[in-house]
Amino acid sequence: MSGESSTESFEIGQRVHSLNDPRRVGTVKYLGGVEGYSGTWIGVDWDQDGDGKHDGTFNGVFYFDGRSQTSASFVRSEKLSRGITLLQALELRYQTTSTKDEQDEMYVLSAKNKRVSIQLLGGDKIQDKLSRLDELTSASLPFLGVSSLGVSSDLASVLPNLKLLDLTGNLISDWEEVGALCEQLPSLTTLNLSYNSLSSEVTSLPQLKNIRVLVLNNTGVSWTQVEKLRPSLPALEELHLMGNMISSITSTSSSEDESFNSLRLLNLEDNCILEWSEVLKLSQLPCLEHLYLNKNKLSRIFHSVNGNESPNKGSEQFPSLRCLLLGANKIGDLASIDALNVFPKLVDIRLSDNPITDLARDGVPRYVLVARLTKVQMLNGSEVRAREKKESEIRYVRMVMSKFNNKLEEIERLHPRFNELKKLHGLDDEVASAENTRPKNIASGLISITLKCVGPSMGEKPPLTDKLPSSITVKKLKSLCENLFKLRSIKLRLFLHEEGSPFPTPIDDETSRLLDAGIYDGCTLLVDEES
Repeated sequence: MSGESSTESFEIGQRVHSLNDPRRVGTVKYLGGVEGYSGTWIGVDWDQDGDGKHDGTFNGVFYFDGRSQTSASFVRSEKLSRGITLLQALELRYQTTSTKDEQDEMYVLSAKNKRVSIQLLGGDKIQDKLSRLDELTSASLPFLGVSSLGVSSDLASVLPNLKLLDLTGNLISDWEEVGALCEQLPSLTTLNLSYNSLSSEVTSLPQLKNIRVLVLNNTGVSWTQVEKLRPSLPALEELHLMGNMISSITSTSSSEDESFNSLRLLNLEDNCILEWSEVLKLSQLPCLEHLYLNKNKLSRIFHSVNGNESPNKGSEQFPSLRCLLLGANKIGDLASIDALNVFPKLVDIRLSDNPITDLARDGVPRYVLVARLTKVQMLNGSEVRAREKKESEIRYVRMVMSKFNNKLEEIERLHPRFNELKKLHGLDDEVASAENTRPKNIASGLISITLKCVGPSMGEKPPLTDKLPSSITVKKLKSLCENLFKLRSIKLRLFLHEEGSPFPTPIDDETSRLLDAGIYDGCTLLVDEES
């Protein structure tokens, strides 16, 4: 088939893949001639940067807008595929038998260097079961070039038991066809359309009452499209929307609309949400238990919009939320941490890779977060056990008492849980005792610390436990370590090793007092060397 005639089967906006590589997927952006070259060409903007050679401008002539400097190229039609149907992909994936050449390649060498054929145990039974499509309960068809779902009246009889369908990285774009497919598959509950470029037009979708899990990662969908999908997904429990450049939650649903009332998990990781006020628009979803917001651009958390009441006055915010992932954002203030306490069931929180957890950027150690978060049971993927919770809260109260020297108004403003924790752990008398005895008895400021050498060039040295004044600086403690372990030629780093924490916490501020640095009575410090 010549390049001239076959280009008629392609059109602008069509999804295609390279004929020899279905993972190289793109969108047709141009049909026509290219200056200096004969014949008709197809301009393709590939999904992956680097799959092309330019940005749609070639030899100084503009043809189309490419996504990046290396996403576009011109291709002859015979080098492209418009894809295959869903049934063709199923046959290719599950009904293709091994060729003689493939079977000949299945061998091992014997001791005498002779080929011994391999026969997989039960392989014939597995292949026989897979070949009967009517018995399939799950089908994975990633990057097979599926462009048409081939919806037909007999699809239900071909795949009557299919519950999970993974169509990641194919050429699907038509929402109407997706809706028809779901209608035809009565048992389908989970559909993954990630890395398909879906149309911005969401029209005439039927009620998809059986769909429980919908995965739309890296599909380019906006929240406006999500709102158009809502009425068609009354039973949806999980919605995954990673990597879609979503920056705003623009609700178009009425307050009486019960769509998404069954939603338990919403994944908005790797998007562009900047303001917490956008997140608050989701706060009235009654069953939402898991909200994933890792890798966004959030810098603050609060309970109201612009200092006023929350969007739905009188209603509890996130009434069912148990897990909130906020890793790799820009949260840097303790007021944002305190704001999380308003959510009544929140117990699992991720804050890693935020300024608030980075001690090098004026962040705070783990024990401060554990103490300030009222109900936390899991922090940054690590369980917060009862013992760690109690020790962190006591340690936190003592740190505040030492740092603020009983300045009650300032303490109340900056540390909302201080008085509650002081009473909870019976530390009221300790404040008075500390105030009365500090000038008289230096022993009241001594804390017991275990020092353990872990540096590779330090050799094997037994741990040492000593009592030191909590008022000395980290720099002074490093000097003591040099003397105690005879490490004068090594530049030291100290790390606090806490039970329940997956990684030791670096202590780098040499001017800080031990108590202010989070070093407490009975703790263990790792003595390491700078790399």
